[in-house]
Amino acid sequence: MATKQPPPLMKKHSQTDLVSRLKTRKILGVGGEDDDGEVHRSKISQVLGNEIKFAVREPLGLRVWQFVSAIIFSGVAIMALTFPDQLYDAVFEEESVNSKTPIRLYGGALLSLSLIMWNALYTSEKVIIRWTLLTEACYFGVQFLVTTITLVESGRISTGAMLLLTSRILFTLITVYYYYQLGRRPKKV
Repeated sequence: MATKQPPPLMKKHSQTDLVSRLKTRKILGVGGEDDDGEVHRSKISQVLGNEIKFAVREPLGLRVWQFVSAIIFSGVAIMALTFPDQLYDAVFEEESVNSKTPIRLYGGALLSLSLIMWNALYTSEKVIIRWTLLTEACYFGVQFLVTTITLVESGRISTGAMLLLTSRILFTLITVYYYYQLGRRPKKV
């Protein structure tokens, strides 16, 4: 039984045939714009993505704010752990503290948050930075509410407490600003 020979392959000169090359690129789905307006030169770059797309455009001063926040959190935490009486007296201007344990626990919690702040300073991932900023904003908001309620209940308004409340409002506004700036989509050129 004789086997049938396949027909000879016709060699196409696709390098010189522009129409054939454009048809091939259209079938592969490269060369045109995708949903983000990017033009991919090859299927590999289309599948893997463009590394420029993943670069985080940070708002001006974000890293400085993260550094300042980490220092503030660390400083207050160390002060609460080592000198709880002085920290309480600076805010509420009362000399007697029934127990140092709650203030030291507060210092331990702040120290834990400060470690998160220090680690977020060294990351370039947008999601981690945003979560850190959100955590910081929530902390400042809760501290503002708790301090305000305590001052209203006690009926005493001290200079230290007013300074603390004012700084918490300012810190919350700055943190929320950076949170929203980091979450914005970059403008298309």
